[in-house]
Amino acid sequence: MNQLTPRRPAPGTLRRPLAATFMALVAAVALSACSRPAPPEEPVRSVKLMTVGVGALQAQVEYAGEVRARVESRLGFRVAGKLVKRHVEVGQRVKPGQLLAELDPQDYQLAVEAARAQVASATTQRDLAAADFKRYQALREQNFISGAELERREASLKAAQATLDQARAQLASQGNQTSYTRLVADGAGVVTAVDTEIGQVVAAGAPVVRVALDGPRDVVFAVPEDKVALVAAGQEVRVRGWTATDTQTGRVREVAASADPATRTYQVKVAIEGASPALGSTVTVVPQALSHAGLAAIKLPTTALRQEGSGTAVWLYDAASGTVRSQPVQIATADGNEAVVAAGLQPGQQVVAAGVHVLSPGQKVVPYQPRNASAPTAAPAQTAVQPAVPASGASAAVVK
Repeated sequence: MNQLTPRRPAPGTLRRPLAATFMALVAAVALSACSRPAPPEEPVRSVKLMTVGVGALQAQVEYAGEVRARVESRLGFRVAGKLVKRHVEVGQRVKPGQLLAELDPQDYQLAVEAARAQVASATTQRDLAAADFKRYQALREQNFISGAELERREASLKAAQATLDQARAQLASQGNQTSYTRLVADGAGVVTAVDTEIGQVVAAGAPVVRVALDGPRDVVFAVPEDKVALVAAGQEVRVRGWTATDTQTGRVREVAASADPATRTYQVKVAIEGASPALGSTVTVVPQALSHAGLAAIKLPTTALRQEGSGTAVWLYDAASGTVRSQPVQIATADGNEAVVAAGLQPGQQVVAAGVHVLSPGQKVVPYQPRNASAPTAAPAQTAVQPAVPASGASAAVVK
């Protein structure tokens, strides 16, 4: 009977498998909690593309110029003295021969009186020598004196005449010195500067009044040292006033041989024949030799450029793989709000035009397509004049 009755397991025998199973589950849960989740897949970005094209430059080099008289006289006294009167002010128009300023003439008038006295004395000596010569000439005719004595009297007369001529010349010179104490205008014009004041002692030849004479006008502007070699006499220059109707054409008349000591720029003078009064005194100068308007070049918006190390680069789009790669470029200058590319790109390539700071090399992208687009299209091409494509190895004209 004991053989037919099943045995009951010993206490604790069933708990061991359950405990092992529970520990295994706990370990599995712990291991699954410690493992890192798989990184999410990077989304494919949508980028705005543009097709590289060759366009005409629009920007041009402009300088600020000043309209000046071609002849500007710095008038000064021909003698030294103290300035006692000034009859003109800056901006005043003057006529030929008009009195501008005066020096104290007292010393020069005294010199004239002294020269006049010398003339009177020399005249008396000459008259006396002439009377002696006449008497001795009569005696020689009567053979009362020798011929040598007459010759001595004749020499005395000639010496007295020479002394008189010298005194007269001295009187005329002193008279001129007195007249030089009055400064008069050489021609009609406008007073542009006054360099002395009443009571000041001026030296002979020192500028007192500056007068811009009427007549031809020049436009004067300054160019930096790296551009002066491109400017030469005879080149055409456009001069524009405050209004578009004031545009005139002139030619370079003179280029300074040395730089200005203060600005270190070179002065250029442009001759303008028949300058209109409406042109004004301050104008804008556009040298044709320095203008690049119309020159073919590759232009990109500044949003397409990024800094890569010490250079500049753009993202090139590869349509076959749908990825972008970095392409270094050289920037020559700016044309308005666009950058002119000197090297690194060829017409027909596609570059990313916006959002360049969020991309990485080899990243997959898709061209941006507007919502109202009916069908997938390529990136919008750059609107530009399409001249002949440069030969291989040269992406576009380099603008300096």
